[in-house]
Amino acid sequence: MIDKILEIYKQNEPLTIGIEEEYQLCNPETGDLVNIVDKLMDAADPDLRKQFSYELLLSVLEVRTGINRTVDETVSAIGEMRRKSAAIASQFDIVLGLSGAHPFADWKKQKFVDTEDYQWVKNQLQYLARRNITFALHVHIGIDGPNKAVRVNNTLRRWIAPLMAISANSPFFDGVRTGLMSTRTVQFGTFPRTGIPPHLDGLEEYQTLVDKYIESGSITKARQIWWKVRPHLTFGTVEFRMFDVHGSLRRTGAFIALAQALVGQIIDDFKCGKLEQPVNDTYLLDGYWKARRFGLDCDIICPFDGAVRSMRQEVEKMLNFVKQFAEKNGTAVWLEEIEDILENGNGADDMLSLAEELGDDLVALQKRLISSVEYELEEELV
Repeated sequence: MIDKILEIYKQNEPLTIGIEEEYQLCNPETGDLVNIVDKLMDAADPDLRKQFSYELLLSVLEVRTGINRTVDETVSAIGEMRRKSAAIASQFDIVLGLSGAHPFADWKKQKFVDTEDYQWVKNQLQYLARRNITFALHVHIGIDGPNKAVRVNNTLRRWIAPLMAISANSPFFDGVRTGLMSTRTVQFGTFPRTGIPPHLDGLEEYQTLVDKYIESGSITKARQIWWKVRPHLTFGTVEFRMFDVHGSLRRTGAFIALAQALVGQIIDDFKCGKLEQPVNDTYLLDGYWKARRFGLDCDIICPFDGAVRSMRQEVEKMLNFVKQFAEKNGTAVWLEEIEDILENGNGADDMLSLAEELGDDLVALQKRLISSVEYELEEELV
């Protein structure tokens, strides 16, 4: 098995990008979810069908881009997938919604996808699985060696909280304001193996962990380890899983550029002889909670040096960390959107303001979210 994993990573071009987005399938009149993904799958032509994937529920469509070399190419590919998905959905009078959680859908009305993998999840997690009306952006960054991927994953743990804080986009769930900025990550976090990954010494330790989980019946395959960032043994990547999905292409591109820059800068540091630095797991967990609860409006304990800083200061530290790589890579312009988030708020802040403007009418809110989904960039970045 390890030889196969080594070969998968060996074939990879470093820092390539692949994306998965999860879409809400909505009734255009009510904004509510519709259990209809099977019909979209059947209607897609064979080439498009390869880029469609089931998620846990029949009211969700997951789409996947191909492998891209640049952020610009990736965002263009996402826009194309959104347009194609919307065109297929429109044949059934369905529209796409993009936010981390549906604001008011009734979890009791959702139906499970009838595949072996998702029936296993249903049977394992029961009530928790039924309530998982959540929608994510997953960012894969190619790496040319599995041990390198594990080392990068170890280092990325330090940035999970600020990454979640800037991308929180789900303050409503089950018809109420939850008091959480990322309800998705709290709801999905009720699943096992979804939090911060442990520090791992290398591929062998990771593979031993996978094998023990399988032997004990906890999982049937490695991809049922759903950490917020993980080495993806099938794709040969490191996968960022903490982002709520966003309708804004510009903001989505910013998260992608930041993920690529983090991996690139960490690899450059390794090449320069900078080793992984130990972090305090207790502080990591505290920041992980605060990012989900408060987004940007909190103080956290830096898991690296123990200093208490505002979340915004931690995000600035993250941007400073990747600045050199982003400038070299030509992606610094994308990161300007992160500065805008620091100044004006994240997606959850925007949604809360919009809800207040609409008198907390969640149907009206959902319709506005649907109408604001971007299918192409309004203007090119300069």
